[in-house]
Amino acid sequence: MEFKGINWKSVEAQIIEYGKNPPFDHVVIDNFFENDFARKLSDEFPGFESDVWHQYNNPIEIKKTCNNWNVFPQTTYLTFAYFNSPEWLSFLSAKLLKGKQLYSDNGLNGGGWHIHKKGGKLNTHLDYSLHPKLGLQRKLNIILYMNPNWKEEWGGALGLWGNESSERPGDLTTSVSNKFNRAVIFDTTQNSWHGLPEPLTCPDNEARQSLAVYFLCEPSENVDVRGKAQFAPTKEQEDDPQILELIKKRSNVENAASVYKKTT
Repeated sequence: MEFKGINWKSVEAQIIEYGKNPPFDHVVIDNFFENDFARKLSDEFPGFESDVWHQYNNPIEIKKTCNNWNVFPQTTYLTFAYFNSPEWLSFLSAKLLKGKQLYSDNGLNGGGWHIHKKGGKLNTHLDYSLHPKLGLQRKLNIILYMNPNWKEEWGGALGLWGNESSERPGDLTTSVSNKFNRAVIFDTTQNSWHGLPEPLTCPDNEARQSLAVYFLCEPSENVDVRGKAQFAPTKEQEDDPQILELIKKRSNVENAASVYKKTT
């Protein structure tokens, strides 16, 4: 399918840096979309109080998401459609994975629009490993920042932590600010701990907005069967039995939904 929104010159020049920096394979691409196209995507984001959002509100994650294709305006719809197209999958496979077969997730499980307001946060975590319905392994994430007025001092940078193990993150290695029209692409199969555990301090009329799309592959022989995100407590939460129980429930496919909106 023809798609003219991506700034291909910028993408081609920067994607070659994939995998050259710790703590796990990733690349940061600035000016990912043509500027006017990026502005349209940003303008199409619903307000934080819109009823389209699914809410996560508990001590380890405060955010809202929407993966409902029926409410996506035209530019957003076209963008997600392209990211699920054979052309884009082939591009990612050739550029990043030496031709390894990638699959799309047309349901945008966990993806779509993401938004955080003042106080929003997302504890350091590993993403789900096996797709709960397709049975394929999550391999790559692309996150694209759509907040043109954002100031770095408000927080919101994506942290990447050392991959000590699948039980706990190592040290914070890289911090990627959520600059407008910036994309981050990273491998999720390398104990890829990431998040934004520090609450945002933006004004009430601003929000951290992003698009998220995930790409899948055939499961490896030693695949982790994790079907939900595995969160780590912050330093202040490490000895809190309620937080540890919350994390345990959140990581279980059968009862994760029961803790999404709890505030205590």
